[in-house]
Amino acid sequence: MTTTAHRLPMIVDEVEVVRVELLTPSFVRIELGSPALADFGVDGPLWDQRIKLVFPGDSGRAPSFAGADESWYATWLDIPEGERGHMRTYTVRDVVGSGADTRLVVDFVLHLAEGATGPASSWAAAARPGDRLVVVAPRRGDAFGGIEFAPGTAQRLLLVGDETAVPAVAAILEQLPAGARGAAFLEVPVSGDALDLDGPVGVEVVWLPRDGAPLGERLHGAVVAHLGAPVEPSSESDAEVEPNLWETPTFSSSGEAVDEAGGPVHADLYAWIAGESGVVTGLRRHLVRGLGIDRRQVAFMGYWRQGVAMRS
Repeated sequence: MTTTAHRLPMIVDEVEVVRVELLTPSFVRIELGSPALADFGVDGPLWDQRIKLVFPGDSGRAPSFAGADESWYATWLDIPEGERGHMRTYTVRDVVGSGADTRLVVDFVLHLAEGATGPASSWAAAARPGDRLVVVAPRRGDAFGGIEFAPGTAQRLLLVGDETAVPAVAAILEQLPAGARGAAFLEVPVSGDALDLDGPVGVEVVWLPRDGAPLGERLHGAVVAHLGAPVEPSSESDAEVEPNLWETPTFSSSGEAVDEAGGPVHADLYAWIAGESGVVTGLRRHLVRGLGIDRRQVAFMGYWRQGVAMRS
């Protein structure tokens, strides 16, 4: 596919795998290139910028978006499922090069250690230079959204995530000012998944390999202990977990008011928490309901739900 003829307010175009690097047993880094990415950009830092990737369907080819207009998404949905491929959300880990040589760096979780694979993970595990897929990404000068990290004037940061949030946390750490303070807690499948991340010396990075432990158990305990409260296990029933949990200082997927002030507890803190929805729900309950932290100081994002097929 060639660059779209109709100028959309975002990039919707085919990209090619330029480079593949296996970082750890669970993470593979893939650089995606295309002349269309010369227009990639946002106003200000990228932080945890999200993009969409459309992976090839049964044919093994990415769907064509040549000549796409504002109805591109509805048109894509009208394509038979086996032909249209699979759309998933990822974080921009880095941007390298410039102009027509601009490349997006995306870190993929392979999910191999725990036997769970999906179309994106399977594609990433087999990716080679020259492979193609479609990217939906911000075009410089146009509003796109997809950035949730907004600490404002907070003096202390709390970054929390499982393996699916590691790329976003890593990107945030690299962009923080040198004087930033706080801690990042990252749960990963196995010990070998701990990465050497760059960030301010005042932000401690704590790796929490599961190595067979239940999902979220070590992450929940470490965060609760860090906040100075007794460690209690998270016990969220399926009925209590919102699969698409998304709570930020300006938006609530459950319709909760976001302008209600909490108590003075941890008033200098900004918390960014992402990962499996059940684990995130447990941490949300502890911070907001248990500790009384102001809802406007937190962002809780359910990136995925254990046992539920991911959507776009």
